Amino acid sequence: MLLIKNASVYAPDPLGVKDVFLAGGKICAIQDSITPGPGLPVEVIDASGQLLLPGLIDSHVHILGGGGEGGYRTRTPEVKLSDMICGGTTTVVGCIGTDGVTRRMENLIAKAKQLKDEGVSCYIYTGSYDVPVRTFLADIRSDLLFIDEVIGVGEIAIADHRSSQPTFEEFVRIVADARVGGMLSGKGGIVNIHMGDDGQMLDYLERLKAETPLPAYHMLPTHMNRNPRLFQRGIAYAKDGGFVDFTTSSYGCFKDKGEVKPSAALKQMLDAGVSVDHITFSSDGQGSLPVFDESGALASLQAARLDSLYQEMADAVQQENIPLETALRAVTSNSADRLKLSGKGRIQEGCDADLVLVTPDTLDIQTVICLGQVMMRDQELLVKGSFE
Repeated sequence: MLLIKNASVYAPDPLGVKDVFLAGGKICAIQDSITPGPGLPVEVIDASGQLLLPGLIDSHVHILGGGGEGGYRTRTPEVKLSDMICGGTTTVVGCIGTDGVTRRMENLIAKAKQLKDEGVSCYIYTGSYDVPVRTFLADIRSDLLFIDEVIGVGEIAIADHRSSQPTFEEFVRIVADARVGGMLSGKGGIVNIHMGDDGQMLDYLERLKAETPLPAYHMLPTHMNRNPRLFQRGIAYAKDGGFVDFTTSSYGCFKDKGEVKPSAALKQMLDAGVSVDHITFSSDGQGSLPVFDESGALASLQAARLDSLYQEMADAVQQENIPLETALRAVTSNSADRLKLSGKGRIQEGCDADLVLVTPDTLDIQTVICLGQVMMRDQELLVKGSFE
């Protein structure tokens, strides 16, 4: 049992100064003042002068590592538990990217179970860039129904020279299978879509919305800030009911191509009249950030960072003057809603005890709690991965 006292709570809406009582990995009570009964073994954290936020949800992480576009030496390493904790991330969704050959569903499932054993929440998408989708069981629906960790499909690559160049009909079938599989399993049934630089952009997504009865909320196109043309088209798409995801890691690597900084992208979309509920951030953590020259040859490559997710949320507050409760939605409650992760992304009674304490002026992360367990306290890591 853990009692957090005197914290200024953002749930993500501001609740004021509260005491928050945790037990059994859940948030059990949020009150103005809580006094534990005599003799109860309750650990107390005095959070006076600190902000209490929901743990971040990262909906796009290469937990097995990514890359390989430049050969075997360019394969990026797997995610470490400390990568998550230091960035305030308590829930990740793992995916396979370009390399669906040496990184397969067996590996992805095992890595997800490892992270869960180490104390955080981890889900996965079935498949990779490849179409037809390479699932673990017979098909998309079976993976959603029978594998606890699978909550959707992805990342499916379109408008990119590394994709399988799926037809529109193949794309529709993937979304349809994800929807039905999600309905039958009670999961989100999300299709996480890698958006490339090709001029096709959102054609398939817009056609699906216009020509089929499939709801747009099953499609989550990511990297929507990768160039100005895609970003501007994304504004119209989101205003018309679609959902968009901005990648926080790549800014700086692709700045010369006009990539929009995620915190600035959030501000511009809000100013354009897009509902904040239709916007999420994800890190692309441990994925590769390859730069190709005009001939298509690999020019350089970097590895994406999980901690960029929190940093861009903080930049939205400190540099773009977006209210904290608004910016938080892009990395907490919106992601929980899109992925249908009940009990995640909010500070309320009955939710999972995934929490982050930060300083109010600099928004520096101080303490991270995952499912009620203190993983970092006063910037000291208390729990590390099995081989760290």
